[in-house]
Amino acid sequence: MRKALVVGINNYPSEPLDGCINDATSFSSIIEKNGDGSPNFDVRLCEDVSTKSELKQLIHELFHGESDTAIFYFSGHGYLDDVGGYIVTPDMEPHDVGVSMDEILTMANNSKAKDKIIILDCCHSGAFGTPTVNGGRATQIEEGVTILTASREYEYSYEVNGQGVFTALLLDALRGGAADLRGHITPGSIYSYIDQALGPWDQRPVFKTNISKFTSLRTVTSQVPMETIRNLVNYFPSPEYEFKLDPSFEYTNSPDIEHKTLEPYAIDENVSMFKDLQKLEGVGLVVPVEEDHMYFAAMNSKSCKLTALGYHYWRLVTDGRI
Repeated sequence: MRKALVVGINNYPSEPLDGCINDATSFSSIIEKNGDGSPNFDVRLCEDVSTKSELKQLIHELFHGESDTAIFYFSGHGYLDDVGGYIVTPDMEPHDVGVSMDEILTMANNSKAKDKIIILDCCHSGAFGTPTVNGGRATQIEEGVTILTASREYEYSYEVNGQGVFTALLLDALRGGAADLRGHITPGSIYSYIDQALGPWDQRPVFKTNISKFTSLRTVTSQVPMETIRNLVNYFPSPEYEFKLDPSFEYTNSPDIEHKTLEPYAIDENVSMFKDLQKLEGVGLVVPVEEDHMYFAAMNSKSCKLTALGYHYWRLVTDGRI
């Protein structure tokens, strides 16, 4: 019940493009499966859609029905006039350049799909969902709609080495750059990733949404095993708790290894817990107390504690949300 319409158009008679089909193909390939190879989206990849009528029909079919998530991705030319924005089709004519962004938004707003996500890599794409006529009523973003565009309404969307700058970052985000510690990638985390990668003088991505909960668009292998994250509540019964360490937690502190050792020597159970705590430190959930490294916290019988981010995940575990 997750479907995606992915469109790339290079073949414009007057102003052909080079990288749009490659961008669409790459996006299609990555979104159809999760990082572990499991099915994700049922993708319809359409290259060089030739007419406005054909493209409108494809978009209508995407938003028809009651799917859980419907994604529309477009890479090609965009156009802006005093009425609004358009995604351009090869049969463009004066005063009829392609499909109106307002029309697409209306179809998404009226769709019974739970989540509707529109991703545009084209010039002037930020005009999507921007008030232009009727006091903005035609561009109201209804609940469940998310919009992610390559540039602001008055900006161009650039290609470098045959690939859109925006889509290159989008793909990196979907490969795992925008994943949280659990491996989930959401529209919000994608935007944050792209936003931070582009400087103030570059094209600026635009993010608009009306949702109460982010949908995971793709999952990748989590940075830390989920069982390790769930153990936060076992190691730290309260957020303020400091977990006491001693040399028995460090596996190298063993008489079987030829170097200086301290009693109590390494204990298997403690070593196992300490490895978990070190993984949690590595992703910013735990920090040693009064030492720079977990190794020294153990060898000097100090403690470790939750960071603010660690408390956030501790709370998610406590509430049964992960």
